[in-house]
Amino acid sequence: MDKPLISVILPVYNVEKYLSECMTSLFDQTYENLEFVMVDDGSTNKECSKMCDEFLKKDKRVVVFHKENGGLSDARNYGIKKAKGQYVTCVDPDDIVDKDYVEYLYFLVEKYHCKMSICQHRVHYDNGNVKNLGSKGDERMSNKHCLERMLYHDVIDTSAWAKLYRKDLFDDVEYPKGKLFEDIGTTYALMLKCDDVAVGYEAKYTYNFHNNSIVNGTFKMNKLDMIEMTDKMASDVLCVYPDLREAVLRRQVYSRLSTLNQMLNADGQAVNQKRVEIIKYVKQNSKEVAKNPKTPKRDKIAFILLKIGYPLYRFCWLQHQKKIMNN
Repeated sequence: MDKPLISVILPVYNVEKYLSECMTSLFDQTYENLEFVMVDDGSTNKECSKMCDEFLKKDKRVVVFHKENGGLSDARNYGIKKAKGQYVTCVDPDDIVDKDYVEYLYFLVEKYHCKMSICQHRVHYDNGNVKNLGSKGDERMSNKHCLERMLYHDVIDTSAWAKLYRKDLFDDVEYPKGKLFEDIGTTYALMLKCDDVAVGYEAKYTYNFHNNSIVNGTFKMNKLDMIEMTDKMASDVLCVYPDLREAVLRRQVYSRLSTLNQMLNADGQAVNQKRVEIIKYVKQNSKEVAKNPKTPKRDKIAFILLKIGYPLYRFCWLQHQKKIMNN
C-alpha cells in the first residue's frame, strides 16, 4: 500500500541565514511522499522570499505561499489549511532534522495506530555545544498520561515541532494568533483529541537555540503570554481530567518562575507590578507544589530562594544563566 502524503509546514520569516541547511535536511528525507509547504510570512528581507521561490524550482514537492506578516501562529495556521497531506509536521526553518525524521514519526503512528506521534530532539547552542535529549525505545501512551508528563516537563514537551499530526486534528484547533508561546496553547488541545499518543524516545530533530531567542532576549510585556497560555491549558485540561490538578498547578507555578527569570534585567512600573504579582502567586502555591514528589528539584530550590528574598533569587539565577551559556 502506498504511503500517505505528509505535509511539512515551514513558517518563513527573515531566516535566510539558516534556511538552506534546513531545506537540505528535508530534501534528504528517507520518506519521499512529502510536500513542503513554505509560508513566507511577509519577510522584510527580499533575499529570504527569493530563496523560497528558488527552492520551488529545485524540488517539485515544494509549494510556496507569500502572505502579509501575521506572525508565527498565523503562518502555521495558513500552511496547515493549504496542506494537502493526510498528516502534517511542523519544522522551524532555522532548525534541521535527521534523514529519517518523517519516516520515524510515521512508523510510530502506524505501529501504534495513533493520530499523533512524538520524537525527541537535540539542543544545539550558539557556542557549538549539543545537548541530546534522546534515548532508545518507544511506546503508546494514553493522552492523559502524555499530558501529565508534559505538565511535569518529563520527556514530553509542548513544542509544535518534533511531532506528526493527523491533519484532521486541526479541524477545530488553531495556533493562537498574535501570541508568544503559541505551542503551549495548542499542543495539549491536539493531545486531548487523541485517545493515545505514540511516543518515540529517539532524537530526530535538532533545535538551534539562539541567544536572541524568546526565552533569552530582552523582556517585553508580551512575554507574559506564557502565563496566559499556561492558564488556558490548565483550565481545559482540568475540565477533562480534574485529577491532574497537582500536575496542572505545578505547571502554572513553573510558568510564573520562567517568566520571572526573563524579567531579571527588566525595570519599570508595569514590569515591577507584574513581578510582585508573580512572586505572590508562587509563594501562595509553593508549599503545595513543593510537597509533590514529581516537582523538579530546581523548582523547589527556587521556592526557597524566593522565600529568603527576591535579590538572592535574582543573583543565583543570573549565575546559573552564565554557567549555561559558558558550558
